[in-house]
Amino acid sequence: MRDETKGVLAMIAACSVWGLSGIYYKALDHVPPLEVLCHRTLWGFVFFLVVLGIQGRLRAVPRTIDTPRKFAIVLTATLMISLNWFVFISSIHFGHATEASMGYYIFPLTAVLAGAIFYKEKLNRPQMISVGLAAIAVIILSAGLQVAPWVALILAFSFAVYGVVKKSLDTGPVVSVTVEVAILSPFALAWLVVIHSGGTGHFGADAVTTIMLMVAGVITAIPLILFSYATRRVSLATIGLVQYLNPTLQFLVATLVFRELFTLWHAIAFALIWTALAIYTASSLRRGRALRKAARAAGTSGTT
Repeated sequence: MRDETKGVLAMIAACSVWGLSGIYYKALDHVPPLEVLCHRTLWGFVFFLVVLGIQGRLRAVPRTIDTPRKFAIVLTATLMISLNWFVFISSIHFGHATEASMGYYIFPLTAVLAGAIFYKEKLNRPQMISVGLAAIAVIILSAGLQVAPWVALILAFSFAVYGVVKKSLDTGPVVSVTVEVAILSPFALAWLVVIHSGGTGHFGADAVTTIMLMVAGVITAIPLILFSYATRRVSLATIGLVQYLNPTLQFLVATLVFRELFTLWHAIAFALIWTALAIYTASSLRRGRALRKAARAAGTSGTT
């Protein structure tokens, strides 16, 4: 099997875990979202340490924050990813999984917008149209439901800012996320001590819940490891296409498994977002082909 094929399969596996994880967190909806987040953080940290220890990469962890600038970047990323995780778990807990899937659909478009704001990256016409259509979708849904889709917006923008700040780090995703959960772990542990002291903690209450809280860390770590494996073997264009599997599975789980309300306003908004993504993806693919063609032409001229 070729490395590229292995990379695509790893990316599909990662997106499948992310896309279906709502089913797992729904089974934990008797546990408060903050408590689930704390266990997800702590057990994820343990799992990452084991993986990096086996790979002999533990020394890379402190180097990620060995300067004030790096620490500030990682701290910002930590705040964004913890907010993202908490809102996602809460969306499943309180019946807003459809809105959560919308957030991950519009994330690539908010990432483009964040790049323009923070890195002064110029938007081409298809990107501007795509961002505009996504904005119209949010406005229509807000007007139709008489409330803004805050879950979708928070998920999209927190993940976009997370990606933007991590763009300036030269550390791999597994090592950087290990540092992020390491920063969060003392706070997670402190909160768990508080709730267990008050007799309201769920860890240890029954075997199934206890095991599921521990495995929450594993299902956090495994897709990130698979994603890291995939990014080293396949093109960014392929990753961009395959990553839509994640919100698509989330959407199907929300509407077909959880049977959440899906109104005409949702249908209009999602149709606009899917159109925006089609325009954005087509533009990205054309640009990628043009860059590869130019690179091949430059390589050919260089050998003559």
